[in-house]
Amino acid sequence: MKELVNKLKGDRVIWTFVALLALFSFMPVFSASSNLAYIGHGTGNTLGYLVKHLAHICIGFLIIYWVHKVPYHYFRAISKAGLPVVWLLLAYTLIKGTVIAGANASRWIQIPFIGITFQTSTVAAIILFIFVARYLSKKREEPITFKSSLIELWLPVFITLLFILPANFSTTALIFSMVIMLVFIGKYPLKYIGFIIGSGIVFLAFFILIAKAFPDSRFFSRVGTWGSRIENFTSNKPNEDDYQIEKAKIAIASGGLYGLGPGKSVQKNFLPQSSSDFIFAIIVEEWGLFGGLVILGLYLLLLFRFVIASHKANTLFGKLVVVGLGFPMIFQAMINMAVAVELLPVTGQTLPLISSGGSSIWMTCFALGIIISVTRKEEEIAEELKEKAIRDEALRKLIDAHIASEEDPEMDATSYSIEDKATNPMSAVANK
Repeated sequence: MKELVNKLKGDRVIWTFVALLALFSFMPVFSASSNLAYIGHGTGNTLGYLVKHLAHICIGFLIIYWVHKVPYHYFRAISKAGLPVVWLLLAYTLIKGTVIAGANASRWIQIPFIGITFQTSTVAAIILFIFVARYLSKKREEPITFKSSLIELWLPVFITLLFILPANFSTTALIFSMVIMLVFIGKYPLKYIGFIIGSGIVFLAFFILIAKAFPDSRFFSRVGTWGSRIENFTSNKPNEDDYQIEKAKIAIASGGLYGLGPGKSVQKNFLPQSSSDFIFAIIVEEWGLFGGLVILGLYLLLLFRFVIASHKANTLFGKLVVVGLGFPMIFQAMINMAVAVELLPVTGQTLPLISSGGSSIWMTCFALGIIISVTRKEEEIAEELKEKAIRDEALRKLIDAHIASEEDPEMDATSYSIEDKATNPMSAVANK
């Protein structure tokens, strides 16, 4: 185990927080999967779901390990070449979206011969954030004109969002918000940012008007769901989402300060999506307010560590990659918690690293691998600078000794520390 830990490079604090969240996830997933077990085979045995979650987590950590070994600057080219591939995947998903549990899920596709369902928008978000970071770092020394950025930056962004929007409004809104935050940090002109935000709002309104004009189109089938969820959130009328929120609030209220205890949740048997979208409610019911605050604290500490990693990065691209991939992860967690306590309408966002689900865990781990790759590079640079400083100091001592030997013939420079000579291969040349 010690040898394995020593092989892990990069920010050890990020590794620690990620491992803590992943380890904690086994208890709520094992407990909250009981309703799925009853629906699936009527036994209530959740061991199979626990093993499945274990496999997802193990594969996720392998992804982190493999990706963090790749120099992060390689992803500059990958993001540019990957965007057209992502568009094809999103278009295929929109047309060919699979059915999950009898419901239309046009945001998912099924991988042939494997049977794994995959949410392509998660891949698109990662590629898009890296693409934006690449553009901003490339244009750092050049004045940005709106005309050039409209084609080079915003056209790819809006094409990507257009493919995601019909099936998943919450993910589209989250990605757009994070892109705006990223360009703001990258010092994109504020007057242009304001125009882009306004254009985005106008485009969304136009999209909704078209959806209203063609209500029977499969392409706009999710638009009615967005409107009803927002309307249900703002009105006091009984509705379908009220059942989920009501059960989630009952679970949170039942937890009290210290919770009912691990595995003792009652609402997990009634709350839909209790192991994914509403897993935070089950955590609070079983672990109480104390457990909920601990999970919130871990995410906030991880956010703080992302800020530190971004600050330490020596390149603008590295800084923006950490912000672009790390911050959305934390904001997604905040949205999931806010939905559980009815601060936001139901969105379908999972709790990163804790909710069950393969593709969401794997894509989160892929993003974490890139972030750790940035911190790994900075560690290597720091080690190189340290070694260079040691070599320079050894050479300086050797030169001083050589000068002293010329001034005092009785002093032999070759008697100087053998260890210093070994430290710097130039010492032999200097002695000659």
